[in-house]
This record gives sequence, structure tokens and C-alpha cells, in this order.
Amino acid sequence: MGIIWLHLVLMLGAALLGGFNLFSEKGTGRHRLVGRIWMLFMGIAAMISFEIRELSPGSYSWIHLLSVWTLLCLVIGLWAARTGRIRVHKGFMIGTYAGALVAGFFAMLPGRFISQLLSGA
Repeated sequence: MGIIWLHLVLMLGAALLGGFNLFSEKGTGRHRLVGRIWMLFMGIAAMISFEIRELSPGSYSWIHLLSVWTLLCLVIGLWAARTGRIRVHKGFMIGTYAGALVAGFFAMLPGRFISQLLSGA
């Protein structure tokens, strides 16, 4: 259960930071700092998700593919920013943020831990 809590806290933080960065001025020191923290939260959350096997106890499920994809997108997005490919960076970061929101939706489906936590069941 502890790993799910950590994953939840990281993802809630990432949702807030990502939303902030999405609507803030780009290219500033603040944008880069918030982006680095966001990437750290997303990366750790994606890596620890491999320890969460709620959908398929004892083995990985289809949702773990999202974690692999997230890690890949973070690497590509960082590479794009560092090499001046800002359109590519923007596309991968927005896509990763949107994908995390979609994954969050699936995490809140009835019967899942987070759904039970939020409903008080």
C-alpha cells in the first residue's frame, strides 16, 4: 500500500506542477526549475509503478506500458529541449502530461485503491 501512496503523492504533485508549467511563461529559469521537478516526479512515479500490480497480481498489466512510454517520452522531451528542438520538446511534454491525466482517470476506476480512498469505502 505504501508504494501506491507514494505514487499518488508524486502524481498529484506532477499534475499541479505540469499544469503550472503548461500555462506559465516558457523558457524562463522558473519554467526550467518547475519542469525539472515535474520530470523528477514523473520519472520516479513511472519507475515505482512497476511495483504496483493491482490489476494483475504478481505480474505486469497493460497499464505498465504507459510507464515505459512515459519514461521514453521524458528522455526524448529532455533531449529535445537541450538540443533546441522546442517544438518536439513541447509536443512530448504536453503529450506526457495529458497521458498522465488519462492514466489518472484509469487509476480512479471503481474498485481501484485510489477510487476507494477518494470515496471513503
